[in-house]
Amino acid sequence: MASFVVLGGLLTAAAQSLGLLPLTGSPTLTLAAYTAGAPDLPAAIGLSLAIAAASTIAASVVGFTAALIIVQGRWYGRVVAALSTLTIPFPHIVGAASVGLLLSDFGLLSRLTGAGNAWPQLVGGPLWIAVIADYSWKESAFVALVVTAALITRSTGYDETAALLGAGRLRRLRHVLLPLSLPALTVAATIVFVYTFGSYEVAWLLGRPDPEPLPVMALRVFGSASLTSRPEAAALAVVTTIVSFGTATAAFALLKRIPLWR
Repeated sequence: MASFVVLGGLLTAAAQSLGLLPLTGSPTLTLAAYTAGAPDLPAAIGLSLAIAAASTIAASVVGFTAALIIVQGRWYGRVVAALSTLTIPFPHIVGAASVGLLLSDFGLLSRLTGAGNAWPQLVGGPLWIAVIADYSWKESAFVALVVTAALITRSTGYDETAALLGAGRLRRLRHVLLPLSLPALTVAATIVFVYTFGSYEVAWLLGRPDPEPLPVMALRVFGSASLTSRPEAAALAVVTTIVSFGTATAAFALLKRIPLWR
């Protein structure tokens, strides 16, 4: 049933973007919806890819580090696991509001440090730091729990054996823990990238008005007062879907090359 809904939605968006399901007039096959936003489309795709890539890398590093702490089974590992579990249920819009109150020019950190006008423009700035910080914070908890689930059932025996054979911490990390967690880390990172690439609320709330990421542009066009802009919004949604499917395909191709996945 879920696949029928998703596939039906994708086909409807594709047909509408090609002029086959017009709100007014007769159906006509055309690429006008794609060419209308062509001047701004490369910048929007590039910005969305950059935000998604930076957020995924940061979330993967932080999440993997947190997973290593959790699987040790010590008291601070349980604290990290509890904090990760508490972070996941909060919606991204709540996280974005919290990050905005924390990192804005008149936010909590600016007031605590007394930086005043010297505080960098983290919210709505040119580097989209607040957006990346929110995604990294929220998604690192997801990565940590996924990697922990993969490591906790298999890492202890291999890690202890490697330690008995004289392997140090860095060598065990490189030759035992990282290979064991690589399939789960790849899957989690792919989910984070696809979600971040297609999500609009955090970039809309914490980002700059120009240039726009692809999901924010699609939302703006979809909410336009002109009904003739709906095919353009559908075209942007189709482009977002194509890039997301391409990322997932590349990730599964990478997974097939990992021995533990096979």
